[in-house]
Amino acid sequence: MIIPCLNEEKAIGKVIGKIPVWVDRIIVADNGSEDQTCDIARQAGALVVLEPQKGYGAACLRALKEPHDDAVIVFIDGDYSDYPEDMAELVTPILEGKAQMVIGSRVLGQCEAGALTVQQRFGNWLACRLMTLFWSASFTDLGPFRAIEMTALQKMEMQDQDYGWTVEMQIKALHYGISSVEIPVRYKKRIGVSKVSGTIRGTILAGTKILGLIGKYALFPPK
Repeated sequence: MIIPCLNEEKAIGKVIGKIPVWVDRIIVADNGSEDQTCDIARQAGALVVLEPQKGYGAACLRALKEPHDDAVIVFIDGDYSDYPEDMAELVTPILEGKAQMVIGSRVLGQCEAGALTVQQRFGNWLACRLMTLFWSASFTDLGPFRAIEMTALQKMEMQDQDYGWTVEMQIKALHYGISSVEIPVRYKKRIGVSKVSGTIRGTILAGTKILGLIGKYALFPPK
C-alpha cells in the first residue's frame, strides 16, 4: 500500500491503523511535511520515504522506486477520507483474475455529504465524459483509492508528477488494453484542508492539468 502525504499528522495514524493486517507493506511517501506526519507514520509501522519535489505523482513515483515484488499495489490518500478497511473489495477482482486495475468510485458509492466539493464532482464528471468521448471509457470517477497489478503499472511507465496521476493511469489502462473495473466505495470528509480542492489555485491547476493530459493523449497516444 502506498500513501502519498503532506502534513497529515492528524490523519495518517488513523489511516495506517485501519489497514488490514494481511497487507505486506505500507509505504508513506512524504512530500515535504512540516509537522509530525513522518514520525507518526513510522511509529504506526510504515516505511517512510521522502520526496522533496512537490506533487502527488512525484510522491507516488518515489514510493515505487522501492524494491517491489508485490503482486498488487494499492494507492490511498493520507487524509482519512477513504476507508482502508474496505480494501479487500478493491484487490479481490485482481486476485480472482477479473481485472488488472480496480478503481474505487466515490460517485457510485456512499459519499458523505460535503465530502466531495462541487468543483470535484464537476471535474470528475467532465474528465470521465471526455474519456468516454475519446476512448469509449465507462469511468465515473478519478478516485485515488485504487488497486493495480504491479506488472500492469510497470507497463504504463507513469510520468505525471502532480495533479494528473490518476487520469494518466486510467488513460494508459485504456490505451494498453489493461482490464479495469470500478467498484463503489465509501467516502467521508477528510481530516484537515485539501491541498488541491481546498484552494482556488489548487482547483484551477488540477483542472488545467487533467484536461491538458486528456487532450495530449487524445492527440498523441502513448507509445
